[in-house]
Amino acid sequence: MSKISFSREEQDVLVQKIKLYFREELNQDIGQFDAQFLLTFFAEEIGPFFYNRGLYDAQTLIAERMDSITDALYELEKPTSGGR
Repeated sequence: MSKISFSREEQDVLVQKIKLYFREELNQDIGQFDAQFLLTFFAEEIGPFFYNRGLYDAQTLIAERMDSITDALYELEKPTSGGR
């Protein structure tokens, strides 16, 4: 699996969300460096779990859609005579 990476703009948004969470939920102010460090940790250590869950959910959705398409194709079948 390739490394999970974010654009500079995405990183900026995520770092701000981490800092806001710490301030509002934990009553702690953390700096830019600490928030960036946490983002890197989550991306590398926790991110793959979320990524894989997304893949599993996508696979399930595709399988359900394929079943629906297969059913629709069977409905299009024309009756055939078993004899000559």
